[in-house]
Amino acid sequence: MKTMIISEFKAKCIGTLKDVEKNREPVLITLRGRPIAEIEPVCEVSRGRCLGSQRGSVRISGDIVNFSFGDEWEMCRT
Repeated sequence: MKTMIISEFKAKCIGTLKDVEKNREPVLITLRGRPIAEIEPVCEVSRGRCLGSQRGSVRISGDIVNFSFGDEWEMCRT
């Protein structure tokens, strides 16, 4: 990840934002050597961030509502 001091970011703000968008690489902004902000590209809808985008990628086998643990679990008595 690229690191940039705040004064440099202030001078090159628009160019830095365009670089983040173009290269998809986040930039860490620092003030006196301490991280204060991170600029990262926005995830596109096609990258799996919208409702239903993962449809069909998970398979459920068995009954997830009426599951019985059977003998796998014991009650602890103190």
